[in-house]
Amino acid sequence: MLILHIIFWVLFVVLASITVYFFIVSIAGKIYSSPKYQVHPDKKRIAVLVPTYKEDQIILSTAKKASEHQYSGIFKVFVAADQLQASTIEQLRTLPIEVLPVKFEISSKARSLNQLLNHIDENAWDIALILDADNVMEAGVLEKINHSFQNGFKAAQSNRTAKNQNTTVAILDGLSEGINNHLFRKGQRALGFASNTIGSGMAFEFKTLKAIYNKPGILGNPACDREVDFEIMKRDVCIEFIDNANVYDEKVAQKAVYEKQRTRWFESQIIHLKLFFDPKEQPIPHTKDYYNKLWVNLIPPRLLIILGLMIGGGFAIINDLFKIHWIAPAPVYWYGLILLFAVTFAIAIPNKFYRWSTVKALFYVPVLVWSAVKAVINMKVSRKEFVHTPKTFTEDPHNK
Repeated sequence: MLILHIIFWVLFVVLASITVYFFIVSIAGKIYSSPKYQVHPDKKRIAVLVPTYKEDQIILSTAKKASEHQYSGIFKVFVAADQLQASTIEQLRTLPIEVLPVKFEISSKARSLNQLLNHIDENAWDIALILDADNVMEAGVLEKINHSFQNGFKAAQSNRTAKNQNTTVAILDGLSEGINNHLFRKGQRALGFASNTIGSGMAFEFKTLKAIYNKPGILGNPACDREVDFEIMKRDVCIEFIDNANVYDEKVAQKAVYEKQRTRWFESQIIHLKLFFDPKEQPIPHTKDYYNKLWVNLIPPRLLIILGLMIGGGFAIINDLFKIHWIAPAPVYWYGLILLFAVTFAIAIPNKFYRWSTVKALFYVPVLVWSAVKAVINMKVSRKEFVHTPKTFTEDPHNK
């Protein structure tokens, strides 16, 4: 019995510390008024980088929309075409963009971006914006990124949001990203920390990003996005979050793909966490962002937190019903913790998700919790290849 009590106490303390942190960040994000970037008279030159891998179905639409984006300064779209069909490359070359065919023994986003960054004249561009092959920029995104850089920022993350909500899994994936934007981007900025990056819709000084992607070892890192975030932190650069610059991103629509994607994300988190303790990465300035990002990376995936609360809540109910005192602390504390967690995430949910379809989708969460467990089981931190998430949704988000 004592051993069970110790286990449950440890679980409670861990979950409580995480929930209280989330609650503080969630409240801060709710009361914080993000800067509303618009148009600045001075213009930075922006290179839009789009790495694509076997995405013939989606890249033509993405590249066309990106090339038609309205920006009163100079910008250009550059596509790294990894294993695209010859006919797709021919069609891409009819657009006002630059296409760089690439081929690797082991394909990865890092290798494609490395090739693009070293192919482009670094003196011709001030900013590099990374888009995934399915991303669509809302009107004004480049103007707002330029405005943030003109205000002194050297890195910025746009507000990546769901392009599609065509299945229950897609609704929950979009909901998760909306919550992440509130907690790990808007809430972080509200408390004076740097925003966390997402992987696309993120902009950096061109030369800085090129230097990062020429860093030894990054090409073999399937979690290259997180390593970029880490390197920006090491440079003590504050990443701005541009709340009013929407970049639409395709959400996973099927459970099998969701599980595969989460496997990659969980692996990436562990790889990223190891960087904080890697002697080769020293010295690392121990700034407030260092400690905050270290803590954030120690937090397990949210679905596993929900699993922990389900286990604790389940034993609390058993305790009350059958007077079997296996759990500690008292059930009332577990009920209070579950309530605080629910309130925290109710605050963080974007207003657009307060609708009946979201309520119905929430009943599917236990299925995704099991997918998260399987994703943890299938993790392979030594993986060298990039686990690709297929994208096919081409509907224009502005016409929804």
